[in-house]
Amino acid sequence: MTEEPRVVGPGFHDKVYEVVKRVPAGRVATYGDVATVLGSPRVARHVGWALAAVVDRPDVPWHRIINAKGTISARGDVGRVTVQQQRLEEEGVVFDDRGRVDLKVFRHVFDPTVS
Repeated sequence: MTEEPRVVGPGFHDKVYEVVKRVPAGRVATYGDVATVLGSPRVARHVGWALAAVVDRPDVPWHRIINAKGTISARGDVGRVTVQQQRLEEEGVVFDDRGRVDLKVFRHVFDPTVS
């Protein structure tokens, strides 16, 4: 069995932010998508924690990252959910009546040649 390389460590948040910056306006990615680009889909939760820590970083479009169900993860912060949905809708992302984004339509596909 091969061991996965260590993904979470010093500088992890900055690595997350650099990947998130690659998601264009009007598109979304999942926490797992970002984690996969970083080297392990198993650190999706850590991606969420990194994005929850974004403060005073207008260059990081944290709002473009949603969960694998196509919904916004509230984690008890309803105000942030409202802001996130508003920002996505302003960019043209459409939510259905259940608050879901159609990932087949709006999901960003990362270029595998860019790391």
